[in-house]
Amino acid sequence: MKRSVLLLSAGHSCVDVYQGAVPAIVPFLVSERHYDYAAASAVVLAATLLSSVVQPVFGLLTDRWRMPWLIPVAMLLAGFGIAAAGTSGDRMAVWTLVALSGLGVAAYHPASARLARTVTRGDHTAMSWFSLGGNVGFAVAPLLVTPLLAAGGLGATPWLAVPAVAGVLMTVPVTRTPAPARGASGASQGRDDWGMFARLSLVVTFRAVAFFGVSTLLAVVAKQRMDGGSAAGAAALFLLFGGGAVGTVLGGRLAGRYGRVRCARAAYALAVPSVAGVAFLPGPLLLLGVAATAACLFVPFSLQVTLGQDYLPGRVGTAGGVTLGLAVSVGGVVSPALGALADATSPSTALVPVIAAPALAWTVARTLREPEPIETAASSRPAEAPA
Repeated sequence: MKRSVLLLSAGHSCVDVYQGAVPAIVPFLVSERHYDYAAASAVVLAATLLSSVVQPVFGLLTDRWRMPWLIPVAMLLAGFGIAAAGTSGDRMAVWTLVALSGLGVAAYHPASARLARTVTRGDHTAMSWFSLGGNVGFAVAPLLVTPLLAAGGLGATPWLAVPAVAGVLMTVPVTRTPAPARGASGASQGRDDWGMFARLSLVVTFRAVAFFGVSTLLAVVAKQRMDGGSAAGAAALFLLFGGGAVGTVLGGRLAGRYGRVRCARAAYALAVPSVAGVAFLPGPLLLLGVAATAACLFVPFSLQVTLGQDYLPGRVGTAGGVTLGLAVSVGGVVSPALGALADATSPSTALVPVIAAPALAWTVARTLREPEPIETAASSRPAEAPA
C-alpha cells in the first residue's frame, strides 16, 4: 500500500502544480501583458469556472464505470493548457487554454479520490499523504513558475508540460489496482446522507473562498509590503502552500485522536484571526499570518474528502470529486470580484472581506456530525447467506 500511496501522492502533486501555477503567473500577466487586477483575476476564474461546472459529471461517471484511463488523460490535459497559455498574446486564447487546464484538473480529482480510497482503505493518515501531494504541487508551483518566467518570460510556459508527463509515468501503474469487491472500501451500499453532504460542501466552499482569496492577491500584497519584488511574492506563496502541506499531514494525525469534525471546527475557528493577520500585518510580519492561515485552512483538507465519502458511501467518486475538486474550484469564482475591489481600493483592502469566509465555514461545521467510516459499516453488516 505504501508504494501505491506514494505514487498517487506524487501524481497528485504533478496535477496540482497547474492549479498553483495560475496565481504564480498572475504577476507576469500584470507586468508583461499589462493586465489590470480584474483581468488577471479573471484568469483564475477561467481555471476554476469550467472545472466547477463539469466536476460533478466526472464524479457520476466514475461511480458508474471504472475509468482508470481518465486519470492520465486528465493529467496531460491539465499540463497542456498551462503549457500553451503563455505562448499567446490574445487574452481570450489565454483564458481558453487555462480553462482547458481546469477541465483536466476537474476530470482528475473524482477518479483519483476514488482510487486513493481503494488503495488506502480509508486510513486517515494515508489519505492525508495523498492529499499532501496536491499541497506539495501548489507549494512547488511558484518556485517552478517564477524563476522560469523571470528568465524566459511567458513564452517559456511550454516547459511546464514536464510535470504532467512525469505524473502520468508514476500514476499509470497504480491505476491497475483491482476494483474493490461489493461492500468493500469504495463500494459500500450504505445509505447516502445528502443533507450532511450538502452542509459539508458548503463548509468546503467557504474554505475555498478563503484560500483562493488569499492566494490570488498574496503575491502582489507581499511585493508591496515587503518591498522584495517578485521574490517576496514567490516566498509568500511558497509559505502558504508549503505550510498547507504541514497542515494536511497534521490534520490526518489529529483526526485519529480527536475526530474529523472536531478538528475541522477548531481549524476554522483559528483561521479567522489568521486571515485577518494576512489582511493587516505589516512588513515581514505578514508571513506570520500566512503561515497560520496555511496551517488552519489545510488541517481539514484531507479530512473533508473522507467525510464526504462516508456521507455518500454509495457515491464515493461523486463525493471525492466535490470535496476535493468542485467545492475547491468554486472558490476561484470570487477572484474577479476581489480583483475589481483591489483595482478600486488596494490589494490589502480587498483581503478584508475574505476574513468572513472561515467564520462562515466554522458556523456551518458546527452542524456536522461524525459519520461511520465506510469500511467499519461494511465489516459490521452481516454476511449474505449463500444461495
